[in-house]
Amino acid sequence: MCLIVFAWRPGHELPLIVAANRDEFYARPTQPLAEWEDAPGVHAGRDLEAGGTWLGIGPRGRFAALTNIRDPQQPQGLRSRGELVAAYLGGELEVDAYLDQVASKRSEYSGFNLLAGDSHCLAYLSAREGTPRRLQTGVYGLSNAGLDTPWPKLLKARAGLQDALPNSDPQRLLELLADTDQAPETALPQTGVGLSTERLLSSVFISSQNYGTRASTVLIVDAQGRRRLLERSFGPFGGHLGEVTIEA
Repeated sequence: MCLIVFAWRPGHELPLIVAANRDEFYARPTQPLAEWEDAPGVHAGRDLEAGGTWLGIGPRGRFAALTNIRDPQQPQGLRSRGELVAAYLGGELEVDAYLDQVASKRSEYSGFNLLAGDSHCLAYLSAREGTPRRLQTGVYGLSNAGLDTPWPKLLKARAGLQDALPNSDPQRLLELLADTDQAPETALPQTGVGLSTERLLSSVFISSQNYGTRASTVLIVDAQGRRRLLERSFGPFGGHLGEVTIEA
């Protein structure tokens, strides 16, 4: 997952709204959004190479999502980051206890940002910072650096979500996730991947032959805890592969 914008508004009629794009190599095998047979109540896409996921919902109002930290110089972890989302969704630990546990073993993974929450709270952990923190009411963005790092794609998508509030239409959120405009060279971050790659990765929706946006996901949670999860899947050059909607 490479871009997540979300509104966390406890007490609102729609306390959680999430719009996210997962970017990955097209060759990596993936299962579309579905309930997991080996984890009843968990609804998520699945990375079939390592078994984890990038975003999903679980029993008791659980929600979690993950982005990688982009840094070619960082040490490679021995374990898959996708298991961090899967373990929370299917687990029993409360949010704070779970993130404390993850923080204590974060060196086992390549750099990551992790969101985890339920109907009562939403919290964030950066592998670089190592200290979980609960999030206050607000509209946030998370890409491949820290929370709300002002990369052009994050600023654009977060502003689009803000404009869509207070009652977001799922199709409008999917449209903002489909933005293929690349940032001007002067606005690109410098993360060590080279100018052409920085340019490719600067759009909200990434499209190329080998790597790009594999899934666009919208999650809307209402005050009664009802959750609507929509996922569109894509192939090379943004070819549309399918759409799944789940209400839980």
